[in-house]
Amino acid sequence: MNLNQWFEKGMAADEYIGSMKKNKDEMLSIYEKFRLTAEDQSKLEALKEQRLRVIALTEDWCGDALLNNPILMKIAEAAGIQLRFLLRDQNLELMDQYLTNGTSRAIPIYIFLNEEGTEKVVWGPRAPEMQTLVTEKRAGLPDKDAPDFQEKQMALYKELRESYQKDAGIWQTVADSIISKL
Repeated sequence: MNLNQWFEKGMAADEYIGSMKKNKDEMLSIYEKFRLTAEDQSKLEALKEQRLRVIALTEDWCGDALLNNPILMKIAEAAGIQLRFLLRDQNLELMDQYLTNGTSRAIPIYIFLNEEGTEKVVWGPRAPEMQTLVTEKRAGLPDKDAPDFQEKQMALYKELRESYQKDAGIWQTVADSIISKL
């Protein structure tokens, strides 16, 4: 399938949100609270004439999707970008064309395309600053063989999820990263 066909296969935002079983309330909370800056809105308004579309490869259980998807939704609205969601695990043929570091099915991945279906830019799974933060925090975990590794890893993920839901600075970092690619 070409990118236009993948786009057509995707779910609109309301359909995706309606299908969510995990992280729905948390994602919607970010969506409701996040506001684009006036400068960002101006930049995005200028993109409307490009008539871009975006495919979001995602899953509702993903903590990075919990953070990034509502920011993408706000950006898409401001820039007049049509947005469609595809579940990664049901669309591995497409996902495997956008592996992180050539090996990982990390999500979300946002594939921006023009009306003709030509890929313009790909973003994801994290803003570089967020990747640095996660890498630094993971470096503080014990060895994977340690008896408390699982417990410490779960605590780290909980801490990250909580900051993702409350820290407007993180939201802006994500927005800046996505917008800078456009």
